[in-house]
Amino acid sequence: MNSIPNTFSVKSLFSDFKEITKAGLAISVLFSSIAGYLLGFSEEHPFQWSVLAMLMVGGYCMVGASNAFNQVIEKDLDLLMDRTRNRPVPSGRMSPNAALIVASLLTVIGITLLYLINPKTAMFGAISIFLYTSVYTPLKTITSLSVFVGAIPGAIPFMLGWVAATGNFGIEAGTLFLIQFFWQFPHFWAIGWFLYEDYEKAGFFMLPTGKKDKGTALQVILYSVWLLIASLLPSLGYTGQLHIGLYASILVFILGLWMLYYAVQLYKIRTAKAARTLMLVSVSYISLLQIVYIVDKFLR
Repeated sequence: MNSIPNTFSVKSLFSDFKEITKAGLAISVLFSSIAGYLLGFSEEHPFQWSVLAMLMVGGYCMVGASNAFNQVIEKDLDLLMDRTRNRPVPSGRMSPNAALIVASLLTVIGITLLYLINPKTAMFGAISIFLYTSVYTPLKTITSLSVFVGAIPGAIPFMLGWVAATGNFGIEAGTLFLIQFFWQFPHFWAIGWFLYEDYEKAGFFMLPTGKKDKGTALQVILYSVWLLIASLLPSLGYTGQLHIGLYASILVFILGLWMLYYAVQLYKIRTAKAARTLMLVSVSYISLLQIVYIVDKFLR
């Protein structure tokens, strides 16, 4: 008879751990770090399974810690939104102190593993956690510039893989950072658009003009153009060891036009459905872009 509640308890704990670390988001972010690592290794910096494993576990801990700290800080605000009220802390399934312990342990484990790869990787991991929890999270209820600040830790994982592979932060890692930095804006503004009413309940400022208007939609288009340009930089020959060939460049250009098309659609019709579609396209865009970069490297 005792085994049933125990089993239920273990399942509940595992489910709550996934929720408080936002497992789905953490894994997708982790994909960017793996992509960066695969782009970064070379004869000079050979592939190592041990480094990749530490990057994966350390990277998950890094993202999970940020999300856990965020949910402790925003527990009262999360309770106001339909999307977040059932999270472990606001729902009362996990106490704020327990969540803080989880977040702290993840931070220590994550930074330690990243440090074992190299100190620079650990430094960027620490910067990511600090900016997300101490700057981005408090700014969300104050100004829409929070998205700009949040785009910095959001852009770190792609270049983190390169730094893990090479131990260096140069033009290559900077380019990977720039690509994912510009990608954050159309992606999160699309989310901010179709979840506008829910965010409004908690007083979150996510859209650049504060409204679902042409001004916001125009900025989505602008940053989609910047994203396209940044994504094509490796084809110009000025980004060190990071470069893509002609066919990959054509594919990247087509992907950029695809993203831009749905940004323009949002400008034209300005509906929640158009914003949701753009969000889904943006997720596909960044994953497909990284796959194109990787395949191009191994085929050349």
